[in-house]
Amino acid sequence: MATLGEAAPNPRPSQSPCSACKIRHLTVCAPLEESELHQVAAITHSVELGPGDPLFDEGEPANNVYNVTAGTMKVYKLLSDGRRQVTGFLFPGDFLGLANNDIYAYSAEAVSHSTLCRFPRRKLEGLLEQFPKMEKRLLGMASHELAAAQEQMLVLGRKTAKEKVATFLLALSRRAEERGQPADPVTLAMSRADIGDYLGLTTETVSRTFTQLRGSGLIALQQGGKVELRDREALQDISEGG
Repeated sequence: MATLGEAAPNPRPSQSPCSACKIRHLTVCAPLEESELHQVAAITHSVELGPGDPLFDEGEPANNVYNVTAGTMKVYKLLSDGRRQVTGFLFPGDFLGLANNDIYAYSAEAVSHSTLCRFPRRKLEGLLEQFPKMEKRLLGMASHELAAAQEQMLVLGRKTAKEKVATFLLALSRRAEERGQPADPVTLAMSRADIGDYLGLTTETVSRTFTQLRGSGLIALQQGGKVELRDREALQDISEGG
């Protein structure tokens, strides 16, 4: 307690809920200081989704953007013939919902139980102007997303089914390692149908290819949707057309 004539000590600011986020180092908020996180928390809302729950649909007004904090999401487009093309899988730390024309260019749906931070787009744009380091972080994440899209175009090109699946498994392993998680075994939260829609293969072809890789001793299928990469070097050779 301050004595008479002494100034009372300044109270310490309360901790922002964003500072307790276990994956903040992976998110768009990563470069912000504790004192700056309060302004982000003031516009942020948490969203929880169960498997198969939609987040938004292609063509809807892009009023919000999102950062995945737990679980696995997928983004996809519906083709003119009714088929679905999965364009990506998103994991904790990934950002989604950016749009050029104020409408979502794709649909987003939860693969597993997922949580996300939702930011009103206009309010976030104001914060990006206030915090250039946050804007720089977001641009880096957008560049990473573009690189992933280019990689998928390569996968969908002239690769065989076995090359596609090997490339997919190695990519998931690498992304898990980037998030600070074990690179092996790989966790497949998505279904064989989702993998097929991503790789441009039928569900049957995906299942058959997994069986072939397992029969060759290159992978082992474990419980809980996990895949052990028993011969990473051989998988790398296959992914490169060797």
